[in-house]
Amino acid sequence: MKINQMKQDQLFEGFYLIKSAEVRKTRAGKDYIAFTFQDDSGEISGNLWDAQPYNVEEFVAGKVVFMKGRREVYNGTPQVNQITLRNTRDGEPSDPSAYKEKPPVKVSDVKEYLEQVMFRIENATWQRIVRNLYRKYDKKFYLFPAAKTNHHAFETGLAYHTATMVRLADAIGDIYPDLNKSLLFAGIMLHDLAKVIELSGPDNTEYTVRGNLIGHIALINEEITKVIAELEIPDTKEEVTILRHVILSHHGQLEYGSPVRPRVMEAEIIHMIDNIDANMMMMTTALSRVSEGEMTSKIFAMDNRSFYKPKY
Repeated sequence: MKINQMKQDQLFEGFYLIKSAEVRKTRAGKDYIAFTFQDDSGEISGNLWDAQPYNVEEFVAGKVVFMKGRREVYNGTPQVNQITLRNTRDGEPSDPSAYKEKPPVKVSDVKEYLEQVMFRIENATWQRIVRNLYRKYDKKFYLFPAAKTNHHAFETGLAYHTATMVRLADAIGDIYPDLNKSLLFAGIMLHDLAKVIELSGPDNTEYTVRGNLIGHIALINEEITKVIAELEIPDTKEEVTILRHVILSHHGQLEYGSPVRPRVMEAEIIHMIDNIDANMMMMTTALSRVSEGEMTSKIFAMDNRSFYKPKY
């Protein structure tokens, strides 16, 4: 049974990918494994209580298992209880790639679209910087997720998030012609590019050492600095400063990781568009995991709010 088809208190069985497996302790000091299970329709969490050492070794992230359980709701969060797990047998499905969440569009279409957008960046300096960095990180950019857990946390999510933001910026730029579309496109195409350095990859995604200690905003600023040196573009040029400002300020607030707040129109708009796309993805993902008439689990990145799925 697909995860997004499970109903409350329903018994089910099937093959699922272990997305994450973390050993924790109960208040009584006994080990249990906190799992996140995944298929191509979504994911759901569940705990294996009284876990033995062989369970910890056997049931690891990235492995397909056969699971029986009951789908329940605890504190508003869908979860699996009464879990029984076993390894797959010969002839049974075991390819992890078959259980991963897929982007709503083809990656080849996303790549073609973004390559076309590059030609629309009319400022030569911005276009050269974008082209150089996309050439450098081409394979990883079209493979990596945009986050570990919050939004677009699936293979190719980074490119999909970027392309969606560009489409939004293109439409908004038509409504407000004072906005510089070239700056919007360049800023958006670079704003999260250093996620390929910050994160470990699409499988069992974790933060790298550089990701934990530096973060993608500082990392992409560093990459731009390297590129303009290679291209012999003076770092004092205003267009370089403006592009860096747009990227450095895209989280909007100092407490959210931006070293500066937006001070040009395009920077403010990119921050807003980033929030729109991230929030829409978090809401639609959460709502896809519940039935009509149910509330989603609380979304931490959206002020711990839960959302209702109407019956209409």
